[in-house]
Parts: sequence; C-alpha cells; structure tokens
Amino acid sequence: MLLSKSQYIRGLQCHKSLWLYKNRRDLLQPASEQTESLFATGNTVGDYAKQVFPNGVEIEFTADDFDAMILKTRQLIDQGIDTIYEATFKQKGIFAMADILHKTPDGWDMYEVKASTSVKAYHIDDAAIQWFALSNIIKINKVFIMHINNQYTRQGDLDINQLFHCEDITDEVLSLQAEISNKLSAMANMLDGEEPDIEISAHCDEPFECDFSHCCWDIPEVSVFNLYRMWSSEKLELYKQGIVNYEDIPADYPLSELQQLQVKAKLKNEITINKEIINEFLDTIEYPISFFDFETFQNAVPRFDGQRPYMQMPFQYSLHIINDENEVTHLEFLGDENSDPRRILAERMILDLPNTGSIMAYNQSFEIGRINDLAKLYPDLANKLLALTDRFVDLIQPFRNLGYYHPDFNGSFSIKSVLPAMFPNEPELDYKQLDIQDGGMAMDTFASLYLLKDPKQRDEIRKQLLAYCHLDTLAMVRIWEKLKVIVEN
Repeated sequence: MLLSKSQYIRGLQCHKSLWLYKNRRDLLQPASEQTESLFATGNTVGDYAKQVFPNGVEIEFTADDFDAMILKTRQLIDQGIDTIYEATFKQKGIFAMADILHKTPDGWDMYEVKASTSVKAYHIDDAAIQWFALSNIIKINKVFIMHINNQYTRQGDLDINQLFHCEDITDEVLSLQAEISNKLSAMANMLDGEEPDIEISAHCDEPFECDFSHCCWDIPEVSVFNLYRMWSSEKLELYKQGIVNYEDIPADYPLSELQQLQVKAKLKNEITINKEIINEFLDTIEYPISFFDFETFQNAVPRFDGQRPYMQMPFQYSLHIINDENEVTHLEFLGDENSDPRRILAERMILDLPNTGSIMAYNQSFEIGRINDLAKLYPDLANKLLALTDRFVDLIQPFRNLGYYHPDFNGSFSIKSVLPAMFPNEPELDYKQLDIQDGGMAMDTFASLYLLKDPKQRDEIRKQLLAYCHLDTLAMVRIWEKLKVIVEN
C-alpha cells in the first residue's frame, strides 16, 4: 500500500472515502468552483511562503515519475542545499512532499504552509504523517505550520514576514507518532477488502466536505436535514432513529415554533401569511426607499494599503431607488479591478444614496459592517458614512418573524430561497439564468479579474458582475412590492 499524505488524511476522515478513492475514482465528484478557488489560493500562498526562505531549490512536480522527484531531493540534500521546496520522499508506505525544508545546525526544520489563519487539527495530522515518513531518512529538528496572519495590515510594500505566522507543532506531532503505524495497518486491511459499510455522520463534512457524499447520502430533497436552526448532531440522531421525512417526526417531538410551521407548510403545501407582522414591517419604511446591496472580494495576500488578509473588500454595489410616486431609478458602481476600489466606492455611494428615507438591505448586518469598515478607513468620510447606518431596514425581518412563509423556503430565509418560491415562473428574477449566480462566484471572479489579459473577456465579466448585483436589488424591489400587495388584499 502506498498513500500520499492527502490520502492518509482522507482515510482518517472516512475509510469508505479512501476505499472509493483507491478503487472507484470514477465516482469522484468534480471539484466545485469554490474548491478550485481554494486550491488556487493555496497555491498563491505557497508561492509567497517561499519568500520567507528565499533562494531555495524547488522539486518540479512530475506526475508520471515520482522516483525522479525523490532522487532529485536526495541529490539536493547530498549537495548541501539549505532550503528545498516540495522535498519529496517515499518511506513506510507514505509518499510525502514537504512544502519547505530548511536546514539548521540542529537538523532540518519542516514547514507546512496553509492558507488558513490558524492551525487546524488536520494540519497536525498532515504534518505528523510527513514526520513519520521523513524521520528515518533525514534528521528533523522542528515542524511548523506557516499560516496567514490575519492581524497584518498592509502599508506600502508587502511585509512577507508579517504576512505569515509560524507555529511550532513539534510536540503535538511527536505525540501522534505511536498511533500512525496502527492507523496505516487498519487502512491497508480495509483497502484489501470489500467496500466498507459506513453510516453517514458528522465526519462526512469534517474536516472536508466529502467528494463521494452522493454515494452515501441517499436523502430526500426535503428531509429533517432541512429543519431550521437545528443542530447537525440532532438531525443525525433523528436520522439514526429512522426519522428522515417530515411525516416520520413524532407528534410530541420538541420542535421550535418555526420548525413546526416549516413542517406543517410542507406537509399541507400551504403558504402562511400574517398580515399584522408584514404591516408592522412596512410601517417602518420611509420614502424614498433605497434598495442597496454590496459585493465584496477577499485576498489571502493583501494587495492594497489598509487591507488585511481575507478582509471583506467592497468593490461593487447596486441601488434601486423608489420615490413616493413609485418612480424607480437604478444606479450602480463597479470598481476598477486594478486598483483599490474602496475610496471611490465610498464617495460614489454617499452621492448616490438619497439624504433621507429608508435604506433596505437583505440581511443588513453585512452592508452595515462594510460601511463601518469604510468609516474607519476614511475618517474624513466617517460622519456621512455612519449617518447611513441608522436608516437601514432589513427585508429579511418579515420572513424571519413569520409574516410570510412558503413551503418551498425549506427552512431557509436567504434571498436565493425566498425569491424563487415567491416568483417561480419569472425568468427576469431567476439567478440560474445568469453567468454569475451567487455572491461567492462574484467574489472569486472579481478577486482574480486583474489577472486576465484579454480586455474583451474582462469587459464581458464586468457585465456579468453588474447583471448579478442588479438582480440582488431588483429582487428586493419585487419582494417588497409583493408584500405590499399581500397586505392590501
């Protein structure tokens, strides 16, 4: 048996997942766009980490000749090279590549580079299996996790030593060594047998979402796993008791008021309306109404002054304004991907938003949080920016307060659930008709837009971003209009 370190981590998470990976890779689900984005971020962070130990030699990855990588590593060590990137070893049934090996008077220090902002439990398992494989080949002194320091704020040139934090996990890694042989033996025995029969459980998503989940999760589209704000452990316990569909839930099972409504609405296929709750919300709104939505991007490695790793950076907004005569105006802003968009966005937002009236957002804490960030960044704009926050009203409120509940919400009050339930046959309001369909796609798209060299492709993507953000605020307008009609009829 030969396992890579990632396969070992997969086996620790679930034996069935490892068995399928080794024997039925044809069932492997393609990586999602989000997963691909995480891989790209990890590669970028890895490249920057090499600058902490410059002038090293990298082992070029060769998918069809691992032995050549191993030989090259051995040659570099014998030549007295002090720093090796992607040092490659095969020992004790493990194929391992160390992100950075750096020689010291006491032996080699090993650095595993992670794009996260803290050390995770699986990082220690990851490093432990590498220590297990390498320790009989070279003298390892210390092992570190080199992760992003999210307290670092860029000012001027990137300070590579401030960007990363190195955490010594040597003691934790050593404490796991005695267990590894038994775990590897258990995996080897498992792989020699038939496909393991393992029940779904919390391990399916921890530490990673399983890319073979479709082989195990034979769960109806609507089930107890959709119940609103119920702990995952409680949902799994219901499942283990054979309680999967709403019909299976005992009459005396302690559900919250909202969960009871959710189950009742789905079983009876009925919409629940409380006009009093909707009216209370509508009465708080003042004209002109500004339907407002931000889009943001994140960088693991900050590009601009005043930016921290993974900081939410607003780059775009859409604004629909309705006056007391029901006249609609649409305004929008999309920043330049090649420069920091925040200052000009803040200035334009102050100009575009009316001086009076309600500012309506969906889940307003996000928009308010970004405005507060801008106020801290630009003290000369702070008074005008902070004056906006008191005018916000949250369109999610009448739904969370159960003024309107549709069975197709399935326990979610996100605009991506509310909109298609309320407007099922309106292509103009269908996110699936767009090239960019959610905020995560918008975030990743803009974050990498500056890397595109083709101006036509860049312009097309900018149009897609504008179309997506426009729908976010148009959706709010239509939902608000429908709530008005409901209480008037």
